[in-house]
Amino acid sequence: MKKQAMSRNSPCGRSRREFLWEMGGGFAGTALTYLLAQDGFFPRPVEAAAAPRLPHFRAPAKACIFLFMYGGPSQVDTFDPKPLLTRYHGQPMPNLESDPLLKSRSPGTLLGTARTFHRCGQSGIEISDFYPELGRCADDIAIIRSTYADSFAHGSGLLQMNTGFLRQGYPSLGSWVTYGLGSANENLPGYVVLLDHRGGPISGPPNWGSGFMPASYQGTQFRTAGEPILHLSQPSGVSDDQRRRELSLLRDLHTHSPAGGPEAQELESRIQSYELAFRLQATAPEAVDLSQETEETRKLYGLDRPETERFGQRCLMARRLVERGVRFVQVYSGGGHNDENWDAHGDVEKNHALHCSETDRPMYALLTDLKRLGLLESTLVMWAGEFGRTPTNQGGKGRDHSPRGFSTWMAGGGVKGGQTVGRTDDFGYAAIDNKVHVHDLHATALHLMGMDHRHLTYFHGGRDMRITDVSGRVVPEIVGSA
Repeated sequence: MKKQAMSRNSPCGRSRREFLWEMGGGFAGTALTYLLAQDGFFPRPVEAAAAPRLPHFRAPAKACIFLFMYGGPSQVDTFDPKPLLTRYHGQPMPNLESDPLLKSRSPGTLLGTARTFHRCGQSGIEISDFYPELGRCADDIAIIRSTYADSFAHGSGLLQMNTGFLRQGYPSLGSWVTYGLGSANENLPGYVVLLDHRGGPISGPPNWGSGFMPASYQGTQFRTAGEPILHLSQPSGVSDDQRRRELSLLRDLHTHSPAGGPEAQELESRIQSYELAFRLQATAPEAVDLSQETEETRKLYGLDRPETERFGQRCLMARRLVERGVRFVQVYSGGGHNDENWDAHGDVEKNHALHCSETDRPMYALLTDLKRLGLLESTLVMWAGEFGRTPTNQGGKGRDHSPRGFSTWMAGGGVKGGQTVGRTDDFGYAAIDNKVHVHDLHATALHLMGMDHRHLTYFHGGRDMRITDVSGRVVPEIVGSA
C-alpha cells in the first residue's frame, strides 16, 4: 500500500529534510540574534556605574589611587641606580648602532646622575635622595625597574599607560575598574581625576575617558579649590524640589520613549550623569572639605609648605574619596609644558628637583595615612609616568624620552612590598630581565582588585575588547599570594 505524503500544513510534522533545514535555520537565527543584541542592535538595559558588583575572585584591593607623573620621570635619577653610568659619564653610548631609533634622535654622551642612592628600610631597596621621605616607605613598595612601553611620544605614551592602546577611543584603566566593580558609594562617582594646578596632560580627556563604554564610566574631574566640580551648584532661582521634579520628568519621558540601540544607551548614561550630579551637590563638597582634617594630618601631607601644598591637597583628597567608596582616583603631577611637568629635556637635575620636592612628602603621607587608618591593604597605590628617559644627555644637561626600560611602583592592596622586580641594562636604557609591559602592569593591577584581565571584556566592534588587548600577564612577584 502506498504511503500518503505528509501535507506541509499537517500538524503531524515535517519531513526529515525539512526538519533539519528549519532546525539549522533556527540555530543560526538564535546566534544572529545574540550577536546583534551584544552589538547594541536591540535595546538593552544600561547598568549604573555606581552599582557595586562582585569581583571575579576574592582580592585584597577594593580601590586604586594612581599617581601619574606626567612628562616621564627619569629612572636613573630616582629608582634605578646605575654606577657604570656615572663611571662612564661623558662617553658615547655603547652599542648605539643596535638601536636605530635612538641613533636617529642624535643622543649626546652618557649623563651620570648627580643623585646619591641610599638603601632604605629593612629591605634595603636603593632609592635616590630625591625621595628621602618616600624612602621611609620602602618596605611597602614594590619597584618595577623593567617596565617598558611602545611609544616615544607623549600623546600616545599617555594613552597607552592610561588605556592600554596608543590611539584614542579606548576606555581608561579607571573605566575598566568602575565597569568591573562599580562604586561603593552611589552618591559619588566611581572614578575621579585630580589634575595638576598647572593644567592637564597632552591629549586631554581621552586619558580618563570611557571610550566605547557608556559615558557613566568615564572619570569625573574634581578641583581642589572652589566648587569641586564646575557648574555643580543649582542655577539661581532653581530650588532642590524643582530640580528633583525635572529629573523625575526626564526619567519618565525616557521610560515611555521608543526603545533604541546605542543611542538609547547613551541617553540612559546621560540621565544617570544628571542624577549623579544632583546627588553630588550634597555629597561632593563634604568629600573634598579638607578643613575637616586635623592640623596634624594637614601637616603630614605638607599643606603647610608652599612646594608641597598643591600635590598634598590632591593626595589627601584621594584618601578621603577612597575612604568614601570611590573605586579609582587618578592624581596627576605635572601639567602644561616644558618644566611645568616631568619632561626634562633642558636640565634634568633642575626639573626633577622641583617635581620630586613637590611630590615626596605627600606620597609618603598618603602611604603612611592609609596604613594608620587600616586602608592600605585595601587600597592599591600605583606610581608611573608615560615612559622614562635616556641615560644620554640632551643639550648637555637634559634627557630625552625613552620607553625601552623605566621604573614604576606599586604599594598596598596585596602588593608584596620591599622588593625590586626586573632589571635594565648597565646604563639604564632598556629592560633586559623580567620585562614588564604596560599590559602586564594593567593585568597585575586588575588582578589585585579581583579581576582577571582576560575575562574583563566589553563587546565592541564585533569582538570582546579588553584593556590588555590580546596579551598581558600578571607579574607573580608583585601579587605574592593575592
